[in-house]
Amino acid sequence: MSKLVWQNLGRFLLLVLFQILVLNKVYLGGYIMPMLYVLFILMLPTDIKRIPLLLISFGTGLLIDMMNNMLGFHALACTVVAMMRIWYADRILTRGEPVQIQTPSIYSVTPQYFVSYLLLLLAIFYLLFYTIELWGFRGFGDVLLATLSSTLVTTLLAVLYQIVFLKKKENDK
Repeated sequence: MSKLVWQNLGRFLLLVLFQILVLNKVYLGGYIMPMLYVLFILMLPTDIKRIPLLLISFGTGLLIDMMNNMLGFHALACTVVAMMRIWYADRILTRGEPVQIQTPSIYSVTPQYFVSYLLLLLAIFYLLFYTIELWGFRGFGDVLLATLSSTLVTTLLAVLYQIVFLKKKENDK
């Protein structure tokens, strides 16, 4: 198997285990629930085919759902983010150019483009997730507050993850 497959498999294991063992126990103020495992989906190569991307995303979300005894909230949100990622990765990361990025990160694209990509797709993820989870119990204001706060915290954690675990010379454009 190629080096890229091993890197993505390692990233998957690291992020999912960190999510299950550490971040699932963090729920700050009832509004912040970091879900860093979504970064795995957002860092998959931009040239991955649609069906494998959707299956990987659904499987990742389903695994998190099984670990949290949830009813498919993560699987649905991950699959929708994967569908949106196909379009946004082309518009934000590559800016419509025929460039293939093996590992989208703050080092392989301009940091502000990557952070805007993260913010947008994480906001979509959290808005969908919290709309399903909180809507029946709370109002729209709580959904927006939880979405905004969790998006910002997860984006900060994602950037920190990349600074700590990725090498600056990893320019995979």
